[in-house]
Amino acid sequence: MMEKGGGMVEKGGGMVENPYLPNVVRLEEVTEEVSGPRAIKNFKVKRIFDFKPGQCAMISVFGYGEAMFAISSSPLKEFMEFGVLKTGVMTEALHRLSEGDFIGVRGPYGNNFPVGEWEGKNIVFVGGGIGITPLRACYSYVLDCRNDYGNIDLVYGARSSNDLAYKKELFDLEGRDDIGIHLSIDKPEDGWERFVGFVPDSLTRVAPKPDNAIALTCGPPIMIKFVVQNLEKLGFKPEQIYTTMERRMKCGIGKCGRCNIGEVYVCKDGPVFSLAQLQELPGEE
Repeated sequence: MMEKGGGMVEKGGGMVENPYLPNVVRLEEVTEEVSGPRAIKNFKVKRIFDFKPGQCAMISVFGYGEAMFAISSSPLKEFMEFGVLKTGVMTEALHRLSEGDFIGVRGPYGNNFPVGEWEGKNIVFVGGGIGITPLRACYSYVLDCRNDYGNIDLVYGARSSNDLAYKKELFDLEGRDDIGIHLSIDKPEDGWERFVGFVPDSLTRVAPKPDNAIALTCGPPIMIKFVVQNLEKLGFKPEQIYTTMERRMKCGIGKCGRCNIGEVYVCKDGPVFSLAQLQELPGEE
């Protein structure tokens, strides 16, 4: 017997948790962030469990499958959000849903950005494309607790202005004086007056100082590679640089064995890692 949406089954005369059973939740809001072939939509649901910035959840579209996504909202809100890039059958089905439709959600999975350890530090967020989603959970949390942190900078870019996710939100954040927003696109466009160039170059232009600082980066692997190189040139040490590898997460509970790197399971030991930790893993830098 299953308790509706509760993830519990009856076994041996008692109720035990079944980690594979999703909670059925209503879509409260669906917003198109990026249009076109590489569309991104943001899905908002009622918060049904506690989580921390950097953690993930498994999303189910009934009849089409499920996939792991980073939670893209602050854990201090009464809702949860997920930014989803349309890339295949399951995400295409998710993109066809509207406010009022139902999805399955279970979690949270993985570790988190250790934001409690970073209080008093300056934080630099560096993202590209859909990679902004896990960063958004963290910088939104930091802004919710703004007095607990030092200088905050967000360096974010995409191929074009159309490909920038959460664009309206970011334009609004540009008006705040307690966070530096540094947006970029890869090629010139009429009407674009911000930086033109790749994200690693934008980072070099901003030139954050490594003193008492932490840097978080997420985006395409090639972007991360050069972002890390540029951070190191700026003086950031491996233990000051963090990223998330939620794309490698599958089952979320360490059972399928498809996310391991050597003896480390991304879904249980990650997805958040410092560069220092990654450098200790086989074949990972």
